[in-house]
Amino acid sequence: MPTPKQILEAVLFASDVPVGFAVLTEVLGDRSPQETRALLEEMEREYERGERGVVLQEIAGGFQLLSRKECAPWVERMLRSRRKIRLSKAGLESLAIVAYRQPITKVEVDSIRGVDSAGVLHTLLERNLVTIKGRSKGVGRPLLYCTTPEFLSYVGINDLSDLPDLKELGPVMEERERLPDGPVDAQDAAEPSDSVDAAEVTTAEVTTADGAA
Repeated sequence: MPTPKQILEAVLFASDVPVGFAVLTEVLGDRSPQETRALLEEMEREYERGERGVVLQEIAGGFQLLSRKECAPWVERMLRSRRKIRLSKAGLESLAIVAYRQPITKVEVDSIRGVDSAGVLHTLLERNLVTIKGRSKGVGRPLLYCTTPEFLSYVGINDLSDLPDLKELGPVMEERERLPDGPVDAQDAAEPSDSVDAAEVTTAEVTTADGAA
């Protein structure tokens, strides 16, 4: 059985936004607000004293685990490296499919592409170009993938209704990926080498599925 501090740490670690004090107290269940506050203060001191790369801070009306300020240059280096990862043709192809068929499941993406898309979908999630928007009502309730606001910025549009024609989208996305210092994602690169251009696949397959381009 985990300790109350372990529970608090796990909850805080799992959240990318500050967690309210009332929520933390409710999660513990058998602890009073005073006891929860004492546990959080004790954790805060332990993080500060220990040789840890993260700290616990009370911020924006809640509590959050944050990277230590002194570690900021290395965190920024990691984030820059992730942003530089280029998408392969398989990644561009899958992104175009999600853009025009969203919300869409992995199985549907696989069906259109003819190969497994787990790796490229992971890369698209890492790049914050797609996100998970709940689950399908179908058998097994698979995850549904949609594009993000960052995708709109990526292709230079204000709204999904402004998406260009399928044949125009492929060249637009390929232009965004022309970064000479950016490595192609390893998972992306492992995709079959006979993957065709994004516009070609989606024009042939997505149009057939939806009835219109």
